[in-house]
Amino acid sequence: MAITTSLAGKTAIVTGSNSGIGLGVATEFARAGADVVLNSFTDRDEDHQIASDIAAAHGVKVRYIQADMSKGDQCRALIEKAGACDILVNNAGIQHVAPVDEFPVEKWDAIIAINLSSAFHTTAAALPMMRKAGWGRIVNIASAHGLTASPYKSAYVAAKHGVIGLTKTVALETAEEPITVNAICPGYVLTPLVEAQIPDQMKTHNMSRDDVVREVMLARQPSKEFATVEQMGGTAVFLCSGAAAQITGTSISVDGGWTAL
Repeated sequence: MAITTSLAGKTAIVTGSNSGIGLGVATEFARAGADVVLNSFTDRDEDHQIASDIAAAHGVKVRYIQADMSKGDQCRALIEKAGACDILVNNAGIQHVAPVDEFPVEKWDAIIAINLSSAFHTTAAALPMMRKAGWGRIVNIASAHGLTASPYKSAYVAAKHGVIGLTKTVALETAEEPITVNAICPGYVLTPLVEAQIPDQMKTHNMSRDDVVREVMLARQPSKEFATVEQMGGTAVFLCSGAAAQITGTSISVDGGWTAL
């Protein structure tokens, strides 16, 4: 039997998807034929325009639904408002850097809520829909920091380790069902936010762009190349394809060899 990567007829919800990795993932799902629900905490005309642009480019249905992923009730409401959820991508996340003894409590709480607890809430709401449909895929966007650590990132590292633990647990709970649960662990990805940091780094270190990228930003990424949002999206689409039907409870690193060190 031929294995297809077409996701026509499926609905994919991607949290935190009006920019960066989330937008790249959502776009690749649309390219593969899935209808898509975009999300972020804002509710601007440009958010809805992004949805319209993707729909027009790929001939699928795309909606934008505002929901604050720091609030559990809004996480669950996002799934309910979507009305269907064949594919769930938990991507929403924030970051803060500080020594643990100086780490602001409100930043810790926000990072744990958005990066970890939101995935619990959306997953709990989505699973009944997947079971009713007889098929489901959950892809959690973790991080290389879900497998290793860096100083001054206690909340982020703790949350991303938690995402991988949640991934494994839900995979075991659904192992005898046509539902898979996996995590993608990106290294440094070239997003608009990262791109915007390069000029300041060039000034700070008095280096060329190439040297800043290789020696500062990608110091821990052996390939010395950024991953791309398209690669994240392609990996997510693969995990939802027939070829990945027996891949569950695992983490796929897209980190240029970072976690091989």
